[in-house]
Amino acid sequence: MELTGTRLIAAPREVVWTRLNDAATLKACIPGCEELTGSPEEGFEAVVKQKVGPVKATFKGFVTLSDVKPPESYRIAGEGKGGVAGFAKGGADVRLTEVPEGTELSYAVDAKVGGKIAQLGSRLIDSFSAKMADAFFENFKNEVEGGSADKA
Repeated sequence: MELTGTRLIAAPREVVWTRLNDAATLKACIPGCEELTGSPEEGFEAVVKQKVGPVKATFKGFVTLSDVKPPESYRIAGEGKGGVAGFAKGGADVRLTEVPEGTELSYAVDAKVGGKIAQLGSRLIDSFSAKMADAFFENFKNEVEGGSADKA
């Protein structure tokens, strides 16, 4: 399953780039994220709780950055295991473009699920994935635009 979208963020590209690489910002933006540790260089470990349809799970996973071209683009990829609920893995190609209003963030997300979650049906999974991606990027936009100046 693939999703694409854009967000216009009223902040300079360097600020947006810095925040895209900040563990505290990412933790605040990932829906259901309870823990996020690590660094862009070493990768991040995450614990995320989610409910997909009738299935509740705590996913523990690892996120890595690749094809890093500061402050323009990177690929973020991760995989999480949710025990009997199954697994989720995927990634996003993220690109930042300077525009008069600030920064345009564009993304292309690909995701796969397996196990009990995959049995829920592709429409439910696709809808849930779209909602999660949309929530993350909307949360990120709000965090950067409304975040405290000392983080930027």
